[in-house]
Amino acid sequence: MTPHAEVQTPYHQGSRTVQDKAGVRTQADHVGRSIGQGIRPVAAAFLEIQPMLVLGGADGAGAVHASLLTGAPGFVRATGPRQISVADGVPATDPLAETLARDGAPVGTIALDPRTRRRMRLNGRARPTPRGLAIEADKVFSNCPKYIVKRELYEGRRPEGPGEPRRGTGLTDEQRAFVAAADTFFLATVHAHGADASHRGGDPGFVRVTSPYALEWDDFPGNAMFLSLGNLTQNPRAGLLFLDWTTGTTLQLTGTAETAYAPDDTRTVRFTLTETTETPHASPWRWSGPR
Repeated sequence: MTPHAEVQTPYHQGSRTVQDKAGVRTQADHVGRSIGQGIRPVAAAFLEIQPMLVLGGADGAGAVHASLLTGAPGFVRATGPRQISVADGVPATDPLAETLARDGAPVGTIALDPRTRRRMRLNGRARPTPRGLAIEADKVFSNCPKYIVKRELYEGRRPEGPGEPRRGTGLTDEQRAFVAAADTFFLATVHAHGADASHRGGDPGFVRVTSPYALEWDDFPGNAMFLSLGNLTQNPRAGLLFLDWTTGTTLQLTGTAETAYAPDDTRTVRFTLTETTETPHASPWRWSGPR
């Protein structure tokens, strides 16, 4: 067998291309063994204490979005060895609401708990249910706590409900400052047979706003899977989600992204936005600052 002969793998050619550029195919094969289709008891228990879930997918026009779903712990739970249910689903005003009203929509999800710096990802296909959504899993896996900022969750919901979404085609000065100060965002990408939602974190300023229509960030060393960057090699459309942990306001960006490779093997992702959606108080939860 040659070093690059294919064995059974959870990766498509896009991820393989990036892994080879980074010289981490062997490491990726090792990490890839942790990807399965089943939801283990420890993962089911983790889901049932989560107050939020990020979901990524494409709308009917192909634009990609990352959306925030929230609820009392238990609103996300395993309902079978390969299935989770999400109470209520996404709000009717969310960019993915129409897509998720149909059976079989490819979605990626990530449950990230700042309290414990743990995260779990589940990718699959969604269908509407009388209570919200059901998602049948294709891939289930966890990641290390690297780049997750620790926060505490305060008791009680905020008194105000979600405000009316405000849409635009470029970042306002206030939004630019918000993005530049962020230490966390979520990234949604898609490929021909599925979708993925992932997390990016770093010190404030790790996301650089280069214009009202563009931003960039360095791709830090991670788990060597390169699921997101692999997807972007096949479909450049992407969605970003920023959350104001104090006010619950969300900022969703949709557009396209490309990865620039430098001679020193560093990578920079450059995102060009086409639409913004800001929703005041989208989350009812109040989180502390970094701990």
